[in-house]
Amino acid sequence: MQSQPRQSSSNPNNHLQGAALIDAAGREIPITEEMIRRACEDLEQRWQYPAKRVRPAR
Repeated sequence: MQSQPRQSSSNPNNHLQGAALIDAAGREIPITEEMIRRACEDLEQRWQYPAKRVRPAR
């Protein structure tokens, strides 16, 4: 017989609703979809494909 997993909260439907950064003053700054989009766009612009590796002749 399988047992049900225990819930760590009194609300069984309690799921992660978001994420936040903690600044130097201890304030929570919610991470927004716009922040994630900007970070992805920045990474996409900075990405450089590795140089093609040339194998020595044998």
